Amino acid sequence: MRYCSKLLTALMSCAVASGLTSCREDISVSLDGSSTVFLISEAVAEEFGKLHPRVRVTVGKSGTGGGFKKFCTGTTMINDASRPIKQKEADLAKQNKIDFIELPVAYDGLTVVVNKGNDFCDSLTTEELKRIWEPGSKVNNWKQVRPGFPDLKLELFGAGVDSGTFDYFTGAINGKERACRTDYTASEDDNTLVSGVAGNRGAMGFFGFAYYHENTATLRAVAISYRGAKAIAPTVDTIRDGTYAPLSRPIFIYVSTAAIQTPQVQTFVEFYLAQAAKLSRDVGYVRLPEPVYQAARERFAKRVTGSVFLGKKNTAGIPLETLYGK
Repeated sequence: MRYCSKLLTALMSCAVASGLTSCREDISVSLDGSSTVFLISEAVAEEFGKLHPRVRVTVGKSGTGGGFKKFCTGTTMINDASRPIKQKEADLAKQNKIDFIELPVAYDGLTVVVNKGNDFCDSLTTEELKRIWEPGSKVNNWKQVRPGFPDLKLELFGAGVDSGTFDYFTGAINGKERACRTDYTASEDDNTLVSGVAGNRGAMGFFGFAYYHENTATLRAVAISYRGAKAIAPTVDTIRDGTYAPLSRPIFIYVSTAAIQTPQVQTFVEFYLAQAAKLSRDVGYVRLPEPVYQAARERFAKRVTGSVFLGKKNTAGIPLETLYGK
């Protein structure tokens, strides 16, 4: 493949000039950001490493917002993001002379989950979710959620404030990003949230679909009723066609144009885009339509910088094919 030959040349040059040890130190790719996108990036890094064992790929998960803080100051090369970049983050990148390319990689359905032992809550309305999660909420027992639910303490687990999942959930459910009650167990590590809900019959949590998909033995997904419509459960089909509303969303990687001047980063991103459809499905997310992947590959090849979301008040319901001009 073209990306293999480019990197092989770079690795051979490094080995000749510096020796194997320093080559392993210098030939690296760094990603950080969303714990949601982490699962895809980790899978890509693993497959990439089989082809290019001399390239050290590190994948962190400090949350979308935490990752953008590093990315927009030049600390990392690639940011995993479970939401589009915000204007203030783009401004920080500009201030630090960092140009970036926005690349969609998959669909996710942000999933509301309960303990497997919860045998009474199969669905919730977005209005019920808002009463539970809105700022100042005093709902702390299931009997307060809906008549007929049992007298059982409600324990809440959700994304931390540096997470793009937190931003998306609060915007979709509470009507304003970052508007949320504070008395819940928060973490940027989705596995911590999984464990919390799995260990408590009265628990509820929210995180990316892939983490639910991996833990169906201990968790149940709750179907969501939006604007009075029939409650829809998150599945590959309902996430892909957008009927799992309002919690279906695209997820992204953002790549520094300075970083792709190095052959290993360019090669890694090309590999990522070539493998994203398969590996996103393998880890439990939903592949994008092929025209969107083609648009992402063209965007990267032509070095199209910026975000298609900046400056738009509301992109809900607009197909990615339209946003990316396919």
